[in-house]
Amino acid sequence: MKREQLRQKVKIFPSRPGIYFFKDSQGEVIYIGKARSLRDRVNNYFLPSPDLKVQNILSETADIDYLLVSSEKEASFIENNYIQFYQPKFNLRLKDDKSFPFLKMTVTESFPGVYLCRRLEDDGARYFGPFSPADEARKLISLIAKVFKIRTCENTIFKNRKRPCLEYDLKMCSAPCVGLITEAQYRENLSQALMLLEGKKLQLYRQLKEKMEQASSELRYEEAAHWRDTIKILEGLKEPQRVISIKRENQDIVGFRRQAERAAVFIFHMREGRIRASSGRRWPGSAGKDDQDLLLEVLKHFYSESSPPEKILLPFKLSAAKEAELISVFKNQNIKIRILYPESKAKKVLLELANQNAVLLLEKEQPPGPIAELQHHLSLTSLPRRIEGIDLSTTGGTEPVGSLVVFIDGQPAKSEYRKYRIRTVSGPDDYASLKEVLERRLKRLLSEKKTLPDLIFVDGGKGQLNLARQVLKSLNLSEIPVCSLAKKEEIIFSAQHPDGLRLEPTSGALRLLQQIRDEAHRFAISFHRQRRLKRSLSSQLDGIAGLGPVRKKKLLKTFGNVKTISQTPLEALAKILGRKLAESVKQQLS
Repeated sequence: MKREQLRQKVKIFPSRPGIYFFKDSQGEVIYIGKARSLRDRVNNYFLPSPDLKVQNILSETADIDYLLVSSEKEASFIENNYIQFYQPKFNLRLKDDKSFPFLKMTVTESFPGVYLCRRLEDDGARYFGPFSPADEARKLISLIAKVFKIRTCENTIFKNRKRPCLEYDLKMCSAPCVGLITEAQYRENLSQALMLLEGKKLQLYRQLKEKMEQASSELRYEEAAHWRDTIKILEGLKEPQRVISIKRENQDIVGFRRQAERAAVFIFHMREGRIRASSGRRWPGSAGKDDQDLLLEVLKHFYSESSPPEKILLPFKLSAAKEAELISVFKNQNIKIRILYPESKAKKVLLELANQNAVLLLEKEQPPGPIAELQHHLSLTSLPRRIEGIDLSTTGGTEPVGSLVVFIDGQPAKSEYRKYRIRTVSGPDDYASLKEVLERRLKRLLSEKKTLPDLIFVDGGKGQLNLARQVLKSLNLSEIPVCSLAKKEEIIFSAQHPDGLRLEPTSGALRLLQQIRDEAHRFAISFHRQRRLKRSLSSQLDGIAGLGPVRKKKLLKTFGNVKTISQTPLEALAKILGRKLAESVKQQLS
């Protein structure tokens, strides 16, 4: 794909968080990045830049792809995982196994501690995270120590303490090392800290509020103020991201989308609790198959080519028979598979993300280009594959004509062009002429039950646009979108842009509209010239005795125009008209 084609493709990227992939001609990923807005970030690569790295990336790029995530923070986590998996040549950072930090709670100990770590281990501890930046993890550890008095010291220090440390004096530890708190009391504080880390904020809020009210009623105001401040801190905490599982799970998260006779399945591959890769499949639908049949068909095909994980999270519940049929596919691989369905909030979040990417997979099936860009700029619900453009031509109100050109998938369909002689308008009246042409065209399509356009284009500004919309409304065709293009400043007007939309001169969408306008104008001018020439010919040959409409038409068909007739030898004219009439014609034209 050429650089200009890549530039046009990027213009229709969504303005949402995600990660993007630069790929070479072999389909290999050569660079991965993250973005708060995919369109804005990737478009920056095509701006003039002295950065040698950017130039080298673009020089090897043949395609650009992306996937959506829920937030910029999640984009950071997934970018890290994908870079470690694909090892792109232009990603110099994040290629090692260093990862984002987690919180580790050593719940198997009598007096558990809370620590920052970067690796998940099978040691019975509870892990929470990841966190980005790492300072967020450190702040949360400090919060847990301050609010719930959970220790943060290493075991070697904890086991050898003879008196409370400075943390106790700062009210950031309950000093379990020297027995200043019982194990039961410590465990109660721990359970509340775990509720915070597990996201059970409402349940924790109720418990803390109850403690605050009880302390206040017993006149323990300092303690009540402590719980009040804790509740305020709790209310300000952000929701954790959910793209990494602290259970180190191996599972596939399956998204599904169906549109008419097409379907798409998008799969996030989570390995050891991290989304490390993804796969997508487009699949032809069938009127005789429901969503369960289609999903089962795609998954059977997909897992016949790749090994499944221990768990597969599906977007909707399969019948018992279809679930058994899917599990039977894996028996030959000696793998025990669990089919899961969205029950918890975390699973629903991941499935929604997979579903959104399945939708994009179907949209990406359409070739990117001017019509896709036009759909984006005009906020059209579907791709404007069939665009009909109208123009008018007249000189001093004489021989007014209209033209209609048809573009299908961005290319002119000349066999479907139409010419119109204006019948109901006398004098120069472009609005009335446009109304006549548009009404005749649409009424003809309706009466013959032919395909209606996806977009109607008229040459002009706001006035022409509003007139066209009125005509569509009168015919109950308001669902057909209309746009116009003002010549001088090349401003696009539409229902979504009543005050005008200015696009870059290099925009593929603008160039397409200009091409349609110029083609409609050329066709209208050509037809108008034919009409004027015919009228001129008729006037010069009028009044010749014996030269009626049939012979006049025969002359024009044979010689084309008056000039050629006047230069034709008398003998050649005599063969068609006879000697006497040929002499009269020569005399009239001389």
